[in-house]
Amino acid sequence: MERRKIPNRRNEERRKDIRRENNRGIVDRRGSMQRRRETRRYEDKENKIEEEIENIFTDQIEGRNAVIELLESNKDINKIYVTKGEKRGSINKIIAMADEKKVIVVEKDKKQMDLMAQTENYQGVIAIVPPYEYAQVEDILNVAKERNEQPFILILDGIEDTHNLGAIIRTAETAGVHGIIIPKRRAASINSTVSKVASGALEYMKIARVNNITDTIKKLKEQGIWICGTLIDAKKYYFEQDLNMPIAIVIGNEAKGISELVRKNCDFSVKIPMMGNIKSLNASVSTGIILYEALYQRMKK
Repeated sequence: MERRKIPNRRNEERRKDIRRENNRGIVDRRGSMQRRRETRRYEDKENKIEEEIENIFTDQIEGRNAVIELLESNKDINKIYVTKGEKRGSINKIIAMADEKKVIVVEKDKKQMDLMAQTENYQGVIAIVPPYEYAQVEDILNVAKERNEQPFILILDGIEDTHNLGAIIRTAETAGVHGIIIPKRRAASINSTVSKVASGALEYMKIARVNNITDTIKKLKEQGIWICGTLIDAKKYYFEQDLNMPIAIVIGNEAKGISELVRKNCDFSVKIPMMGNIKSLNASVSTGIILYEALYQRMKK
């Protein structure tokens, strides 16, 4: 009898071991599912934080000159943040102007300001503003009518670098351009970096953001505006072409230049002489050269 009980006891132990292993598998699977759920929740939270940060960055102006220009433009400002203890030089001017215009100024320590800033050199001041409002193409044409001038428009076909975009806006404003047209996709949009590089010019420049550059060009041509492309293989140099007319000058992407479809819809094109070993210029430099030639011709006549 005792010999029979021993195998039975062993079989019972084996069954218990099997149940333990099965239970452990269930626990492991539940734990794995729980970990996956936690990972998804964490990723969702991270994505939400990134979206919120992106929204903050899009709606803030950084740098002393940019904030002073913003205050002088009388645009809406939600709040201005300054680094605690940073009350020297132009910061005092900003605080005084903000006080006069009843704009709230908040002091934060440097670590908090560094976290808020999108640019490295924000100079101890960040202004929070309502989201940037793009203009319509018609608004740009109305500026020309109000000034009693021939339309002078700049079209940017895929400028991707925000520093280039900011520099171009600044140059365009000083050259008397009535407005700038940019595409919605695959191109830089207005953010705090653009605003800082533009050094206040953004407050005075109409910028329209369109779905399709080619369609926009066709509509401009219907209104009697000539389209001038900038191409490295153009037949004429920029100073050989008559630019004193209702005109929209097209500047292409930093690497690829003007897209083929846009190129086909240009009425004519111009190029800049390249006498050195390097055969291309920075987009913002090229823009400045062409725009000021157009301005010179307008002033001359």
